[in-house]
Amino acid sequence: MAADLGELLVPYMPTIRVPRTGDRVFKSECAFSYDSPESEGGLYVCMSTFLGFGREHVERHFRKTGQSVYMHLKRTVKEKATGAAGGAVTRKRNGKVFLDLELNRDFNGDDYEYEDEAKLVIFPEHHEIPLPNIEELPALVTIACDAVLNAASPYRKQETISWDDELQVSRHARTLRQQDNGVRIPPSGWKCSKCEMRENLWLNLTDGAVHCGKWFCDGTGGNGHALEHYRETNFPLAVRLDSITPDGADVYSFDEEEAVLNPRLANHLAHFGIDVLQINKSVQTQNGHSDNEMRLRAREWEVIQESGHKLKAVYGSGYTGIKNLGNSCYLGTVMQVLFSIPEFQRTYVGNLQRIYDYSPLDPTQDFGTQMAKLGHALLSGQYSKPPVKSELIEQVMKEERKALDWHQQKGVSPRMFKALVSKDHPEFSSIRQQDAHVFFLHLINLVERSSSGSENPSDAFRFLVEERVQCCQSRKVRYTQRVDYCMRLPAPLEAATNKEELIAYEEKRREAEENLTAPPEPVRAKIPFTACLQAFTEPENVSDFWSSALQAKSAGVKTSRFASFPEYMVVQVKKFTFGVDWIPKKLDVSVDMPDFMDLSRLRATGLQPGEEELPDIAPPIVIPENSRGNSLSNFLDSSDIDESSVMLLAEMGFPQEACRKAVYYTGNMGAEMAFSWILAHMEEPDFAEPLAVHSFPEAGPSFPAASSFMDNQPPEESVAILTSMGFPRRQSIQALRVTNNNLERALDWIFTHPDYEEESEVASDVADGDLDENDFAGANGHSDAALSSDHPDNQNPRVKDGPGRYELFAFISHMGTSTKSGHYVCHIKKEGRWVIYNDHKVCLSEKPPKDWGYLYFYHRLCSS
Repeated sequence: MAADLGELLVPYMPTIRVPRTGDRVFKSECAFSYDSPESEGGLYVCMSTFLGFGREHVERHFRKTGQSVYMHLKRTVKEKATGAAGGAVTRKRNGKVFLDLELNRDFNGDDYEYEDEAKLVIFPEHHEIPLPNIEELPALVTIACDAVLNAASPYRKQETISWDDELQVSRHARTLRQQDNGVRIPPSGWKCSKCEMRENLWLNLTDGAVHCGKWFCDGTGGNGHALEHYRETNFPLAVRLDSITPDGADVYSFDEEEAVLNPRLANHLAHFGIDVLQINKSVQTQNGHSDNEMRLRAREWEVIQESGHKLKAVYGSGYTGIKNLGNSCYLGTVMQVLFSIPEFQRTYVGNLQRIYDYSPLDPTQDFGTQMAKLGHALLSGQYSKPPVKSELIEQVMKEERKALDWHQQKGVSPRMFKALVSKDHPEFSSIRQQDAHVFFLHLINLVERSSSGSENPSDAFRFLVEERVQCCQSRKVRYTQRVDYCMRLPAPLEAATNKEELIAYEEKRREAEENLTAPPEPVRAKIPFTACLQAFTEPENVSDFWSSALQAKSAGVKTSRFASFPEYMVVQVKKFTFGVDWIPKKLDVSVDMPDFMDLSRLRATGLQPGEEELPDIAPPIVIPENSRGNSLSNFLDSSDIDESSVMLLAEMGFPQEACRKAVYYTGNMGAEMAFSWILAHMEEPDFAEPLAVHSFPEAGPSFPAASSFMDNQPPEESVAILTSMGFPRRQSIQALRVTNNNLERALDWIFTHPDYEEESEVASDVADGDLDENDFAGANGHSDAALSSDHPDNQNPRVKDGPGRYELFAFISHMGTSTKSGHYVCHIKKEGRWVIYNDHKVCLSEKPPKDWGYLYFYHRLCSS
């Protein structure tokens, strides 16, 4: 028999590998489905790639790759026998249990035992070789099988290792000398001092400088100014501002090039006015002896989860839950809502077989494949089957509620999906709770980047916002447009309709604290939706506004309106903020969000009769005297350029060398002036070339040979992505050139330059020497960073405009004090009834708490 087995495997020995360090072994989840060893057909693990496949998909992998040898894993879950006293009989652990295999269930594992079976299967004949079979199998095969069975989960490190477990105390922590420069950091309103970025901000613990962190591959992050500041100053430690809590914060040492611990962090933060001890005291008050706060939060959890109602479980297509992997409910709720939208269903589930057939050799790393996999699991009903009547009766008679839950609703565990979409992202790849709104935008970003040559379902969310800025002194205006995916709705507490009740509650609360009596019943502010909408439309002041009419800084106000309405409108109620004491706070408000919403009156109108536009002219050029007469080969010294203005322009997506030119040629008079210069010169062939000081006063544009410009050809893959969205090839190439081949910024550039085809013809004429300098200036004198209001008919194909009337079909609610903690659930309206999705549990909603939501999803009503 040994010789027979050996001979059977001889032709396939070159394809059998032993897992090496770094190899990921997927023995708990199929790459194309949520089949596992516990599924009826078990799981097949390829002995060459170590990918796992369910019975339905293993043949596809065999045909595609020619790999013939798979390890078949099957786990049988058995209920433990009970003794006379009702307790479980202790049994020895089965000797063939797979090591380090996740338990895919939500019941008490102590009530069950697992019997595992492993065997090698050779395709296409389906020869089976039971394992273990040490004496009869070749040594290499035995070693490979043992290594696969004992391999750790590819997700285990991500899910179970706390970041703090690996951190070391920084050698700079105890000796750090802080500058006494009077810097005080406010609890909100932060921005990078070099590029004005407002996300991923880091506070240097030596001088209190605030700068942005590095740029992440998903399009978020910053421009690396924190690291640049370290290189200039050698100040080693920085703390991420939005991570500061009573338990600590994220601290990074630039010198040691790693995240570190800082035992003196509280003292270092106090130096800049951040009192962690006060935060801790306040949080202890909230979480410790503040019965009022606890009662308020308990009430929130009860209302949102509908705890006081007997909810009826539902099964079948569209009613499959998503298991919580540990603070992953933000992901589950967002994906449930997205796959209730026809555009996402059609793109991923409707094209399931095509996506699977053309998936790469490693489908675990393909976004389209994993989206199709999750969408099919949620919509097929395969993982949401009602219990068999006999099982239900048996379990009810035993009154074993936990076991009943196991038989009723399993849901799917999105480990592979989470690992992929959170890859290289410092927050989503952690096991900490996250903001569902931020994750929604992150996922839309991934959808945008992966939709080359196919339908882009995120088009349904995209809309244009028209921003009108007015100079308060000259009364002249400028109209610009930007792309957005979400309407951010303020929640003005001053507009609460129950002010008297809130005032009375505060008085009773203070009296209770003074008299040490029981606190009153908590009261939540009730804010009308109309008040939130009014706050959204209110003008806001523009800081550091530079008026081109006055050629100087002036007061300016900005209002926002909708230049287009999307197919689906996402509304975020802005409930989260920082208090003056640096404590992250959630506004305890309820907003009466309507079932039907009409935003038609917020439609943008563009330039109105009687309005005068701000001049779109370049400011006067100030040329340093000592720069005159320099040769073309002399490059400007960096000390002569305002680098903060350069970085601000670079953040808008322009090449850094072009930004340096703009700041130089406008005499360091600010980013606004430099921006106007960029608009007037961005079509020049040497626009992105390094700055060289030309002889003056000949400051006009120069036109070297076109070949040097064409050498900067963007990647063809990026060009294909843009052209697949409906943009002209020439416009796509130019957008990528002026944004250093950044796809996200290129898209924004295209939106802000709808007249490019007409302009490019002018530019080509200029290159041929057919236009003089005045003609060129006129051809490029368009509005800055905007879709021109003079061209209303030029509608971009990627914006699905229509009426502004909507109906609510889903909302995501948050329970807890901050987006970094708590729990998310979502309610979705299906077949005329509201359904609550609470992790893997899916039930009919009895009283959907529409006033308590965080993210609301509306779909457009058809024109009547």
